[in-house]
Amino acid sequence: MSLYEKLVSGEEKLSLVGLGYVGMPIAVAFAKKIKVVGFDLNEKKIELYKNGIDPTNEVGNEVIKNTTVEFTADASKLKEAKFHIVAVPTPVNDDHTPDLTPVEGASRLLGQNLTKGSIVVFESTVYPGVTEDICVPILEKESGLKCGVDFKIGYSPERINPGDKVHRLETITKIVSGMDEESLDEIAKVYELVVDAGVYRAESIKVAEAAKVIENSQRDINIAFMNELSIIFNRMGIDTQAVLKAAGTKWNFLKFYPGLVGGHCIGVDPYYLTYKAEQLGYHSQIILSGRRINDDMGKYVAESLVKNLIKADLSVKNAKVAILGFTFKENCPDTRNTKIIDIYNELVEYGITPLVVDPAADAEEALRLYGITFGKMEDIKDMDAVVIAVAHEEFLKLTKEEIAAFYNPAHNQKVLLDIKGLLDRKEYQEGYSYWRL
Repeated sequence: MSLYEKLVSGEEKLSLVGLGYVGMPIAVAFAKKIKVVGFDLNEKKIELYKNGIDPTNEVGNEVIKNTTVEFTADASKLKEAKFHIVAVPTPVNDDHTPDLTPVEGASRLLGQNLTKGSIVVFESTVYPGVTEDICVPILEKESGLKCGVDFKIGYSPERINPGDKVHRLETITKIVSGMDEESLDEIAKVYELVVDAGVYRAESIKVAEAAKVIENSQRDINIAFMNELSIIFNRMGIDTQAVLKAAGTKWNFLKFYPGLVGGHCIGVDPYYLTYKAEQLGYHSQIILSGRRINDDMGKYVAESLVKNLIKADLSVKNAKVAILGFTFKENCPDTRNTKIIDIYNELVEYGITPLVVDPAADAEEALRLYGITFGKMEDIKDMDAVVIAVAHEEFLKLTKEEIAAFYNPAHNQKVLLDIKGLLDRKEYQEGYSYWRL
């Protein structure tokens, strides 16, 4: 029997190493078809899962309560599985070089518990070559096994979009790759169990790694272009969103929008590609230019707020400013690598300590990572300026009257920054100093 057949018959188990926003939904999906061991080093997170709580909000508490995933923080449990999926984050260091610590650590742990006949598939976003040149030697050293003889490897880049209820694991075509035809066939069949949209068999592991890293690099560059247009049009006194709406009537115009590029993918993946290019003697032109623009947008927003305060004859130092939203994207509790912190920090430089309110965010995480304690919606009053930074559902429901109540009633001009362009600009032309990207 093949490993795929043993998994389907219940003779063997699949393990998921890393149960975050990507790994946990994968584990839950596979558990509907086969036996699954879900492993994470974070014991607190494991306890939440065991108690039927979904801290990521990706599948919901009810699904977690009813899943058959065997959640564990005990690495020795990985010995019970033969098909392993590694879905740990791959961040960057402060100098924008790849931080492979999580994927190396996962490889080390998995290697210590790897058994003969296993298949290991990495899902973490990396530059081409990491799976074979970095992860495999660690697996071999820790296990004492030989890749290609005792175990096989593959790579299948994650495409889950956190907070997105439409584009899910099941509905997005899955790229799969293997070290040889046999492993590729096994890996493809296993993923076909849960991916309704089907799989695409890449020519090699390096091709699959490269495909993933350019997907987000392409988005990053396109958003950078929109951000640059926003800077230009703001100087011209033209509304960028109105320009994009007009240009979008052409059939081949790409509908990207300006914004803050945070999170673990779009704002990170391009650096993996440019890092590898530098190693090969090529200095990126377009990719790094786009990164510089996007990395500076938080500072640009803060400066625009200060300019609008001055236009409204309001004091900048100690101005009362509320920031609505702190996560890296809407309807998602994740605050890691959020660009809202750049706005916050820049305003602090001007002598402003903003009140941050985010009912959807992980408050403990924000306090741990940034030292920021969130306020409540009812705390937003007597403000000099309000920044609607994230398009959470709660903020989409705000009425004009509710927004007006946030401000100091003595002000003739209410400074309002609508970063995502959620509001009807025409409704805020009178009595407001309204600004958006």
